[in-house]
Amino acid sequence: MANLPKFENSRFERWLAPCVIICFCSVAFWISTTFREMPPILKRGIQPADFPQLLLITIILLTLAMMVFDPIKLRENFNATTAGSLGLFAVFGAFTWIDLFLALGIFAAALAALWGERRPRILILVGAVMPLVIFLLFDQIFEIRFPRGLLTNLWYG
Repeated sequence: MANLPKFENSRFERWLAPCVIICFCSVAFWISTTFREMPPILKRGIQPADFPQLLLITIILLTLAMMVFDPIKLRENFNATTAGSLGLFAVFGAFTWIDLFLALGIFAAALAALWGERRPRILILVGAVMPLVIFLLFDQIFEIRFPRGLLTNLWYG
């Protein structure tokens, strides 16, 4: 088997991940500009596009800061944990068709387990309690309704 070239501390690896993140955020921001705005009489908080756009701008700014102040330095090659983490994104995408928060719980617990967490109490906290806290925060405090799914139908009735 031929040895694969290493890109340690090269220009390629320093710019690849941040550029992918910035491109993804830019596309997501563009998509968020297509959201319909609520009429002023129905507006009970922020517009549907405001929060995602604020979050995406924050991610882009943090990525730019990372590129300047803490550039990426590879210490090891692509391994099974990295491949598993990327595969979990596909699993997350597949489960979002059933329910966003079910997908979030499965993804978070599986990722924690893949990265070495073995304590069942922590895995339950990450996989069940945190998605519930996130859901209640956005639903009750920010008054943002989520797409219907298996679990959200139980809440919304």
